[in-house]
Amino acid sequence: MSTQPLAESLVQSVDWLAIAPPTITAVVALGVLVADLFVPETRKAVLGWVSVAGLAAAAVMLLPLLDGDRSTFCLTGPTRACSYTADHFTLVIQFLVLGGALLASLLSVTHLDDDRRRVPAGEFWFLLLSSAAGAALLPASRDLATLIVALEVASLPAFALVGIRHGDKRSSEAALKFFLSSVTATAVSLMGISFVYASTGTLYLTQVAQRLPHVDGQLHTLAQTGVVLTLVGFAFKTAAVPFHFWVPDTYVGAPLPVAAYLSVVGKAVGFSGLILVTVVAFPSYADVWGPALAALAALTMTVGNVAALRQQATRAYSAVRLLAWSSVGQAGYLLVPIAAAGYTKDAEKAIGSTVAYALMYAAVNLGAFAVAALVGRGRALNRISNYRGLYATNPLSALLLAFFLLCLAGLPPGVIGLFAKVTVFSAAVDAGLGWLAVVMAVNVVIALFYYLQWTALLFRAPEGEPARHRVPAPLTAALALTGVLGVALSGVPQLVLRFAATGLF
Repeated sequence: MSTQPLAESLVQSVDWLAIAPPTITAVVALGVLVADLFVPETRKAVLGWVSVAGLAAAAVMLLPLLDGDRSTFCLTGPTRACSYTADHFTLVIQFLVLGGALLASLLSVTHLDDDRRRVPAGEFWFLLLSSAAGAALLPASRDLATLIVALEVASLPAFALVGIRHGDKRSSEAALKFFLSSVTATAVSLMGISFVYASTGTLYLTQVAQRLPHVDGQLHTLAQTGVVLTLVGFAFKTAAVPFHFWVPDTYVGAPLPVAAYLSVVGKAVGFSGLILVTVVAFPSYADVWGPALAALAALTMTVGNVAALRQQATRAYSAVRLLAWSSVGQAGYLLVPIAAAGYTKDAEKAIGSTVAYALMYAAVNLGAFAVAALVGRGRALNRISNYRGLYATNPLSALLLAFFLLCLAGLPPGVIGLFAKVTVFSAAVDAGLGWLAVVMAVNVVIALFYYLQWTALLFRAPEGEPARHRVPAPLTAALALTGVLGVALSGVPQLVLRFAATGLF
C-alpha cells in the first residue's frame, strides 16, 4: 500500500497574509522583550509606544483580508479541512481584540509612568502583547487543538499581568484566584475535547460537526460527555455564573488597564471560543447546549446585576467592583443570542447579535475604565463616592462617563446601547425564548438603577475641596477614541449589526 496519498494529505499550505495580525503582534512582543535588555530605565516608555504601534499595525493588516475568506494550514487530501480561517467572523473578532488591546495599551502607558517602581515595563508589554496575539489567533482557529492552544496563549500571560505589581498582596491573591479558576476550566475543556476526539476521530470543527450525529452507539455517551465538558470549560472563560467567582477580586487586584483588558478582550476570547464549539462544531447537540446556555444567561445577568446593585459607594474600590459585576451582567446578555442559535435555523443572524453587542460593549466599557483610570490617579481607592462632583472639576470626563454609563444601561443618548439590547432581545423572541426575554427586560430595569445612580453623582455638588485631575496625553487619546466611537455608533447603530452579521461563517 502506497503511503503517498497520506503524505500528500499532511502537506499544509501557509498563507502569510491571513495569519499576519496575530503574527505581527507576537513578533512585536518578542522584539519588546529583547529591546528591554538594552533600553535604559529612563527610556522604558519607548517600549509602550512600540507596543501601541505594533497593535495598530496588526489591526491595519485586517484591511487586505476584507475581500474574501482565506484559509491556511490546510490538509490537501480529498477531505479538505483547515486549522486557520480568516472569514468575516474572524476579522470582526480580531478587530475587537486588537482594538481593545490598543486602547488598553494607551491606558497602560500612563499607568506605567505612574507606577514604574512596582511594574517592570518590559515584562508588562511582552505579556500584554503575547496575550493579545493568542486572543487574535483564537477566532481564526478551526480545529480543537489550535483553539485550546490559542485560549491558553491568551490566558497564561494574563495571570502574570494581574499579579505583576511587586509587593502587592491583593494583586498576588487576585492572580492566584484567576489562575486556579482558569486552570480548572482548561482541564475540563481538555477532557471534553479528548472525549470528542475519541468518539469522532478528528479535531477539525467542520469534521466534528459532520461525524458527531453518526457516532457509533457504544461511543454515544462518550461523545455526549465530551460536548458537555467542553461547554462547561468555556463557560468558565466567559465568567458565566456560577463560574464567575474570580471576576470581582481579579479586577480589583489587577492594575486598572489590565482589568479593562480582561473585561473586553478576555470576554471576546471566551465568547468567540464558545460560538465556535457550539455553532460550528456541535450543531447536532443544539438541543443540549441551547437550553443550558439559556439558563446560564438568565442566571448570569441576574446575579451580575443584583451584585452590582448592592455595591456601597463608600467602599474601597467600589467603582471597579461595580464595573466588574456589571461585566458579569453584560456577559449574561451576550449569552442570550448564542442560546437562541440553538433554537433557530438562522444561527448566523443570532450570532451576529452577540458580535454586535460585543462591539458596543467593548467601546463603551473601555471608555468607562479610562475615566476610572483618570479618577484613580488622584484617588487611589477609587470609590464611587470619589466621582461626586466630577463635572465641576473635569466636565468633559464627566460627560463622557455619563455617556458610557447610559450606553451600558441602554438609554438615550447612548443609542448604540439601546440598539444592541433591542437586537439581543429580538434574537431571544425570534427563537421562541419569551421567558428569557422577560428575564432580560427585568435585568435591564435593575441595571438602570445603579447606572443612573452613578451618573447622577457626577453632577452633584462636590464635597470638600474638589480634586483636579490632570489628563496625560495617552489617557486623553483613549478617552477621545472611545468617546468618538461611541458617539459615531450611536449616530448610525445599524452599521454595527450589518458589519457584525454579514456572512459570519
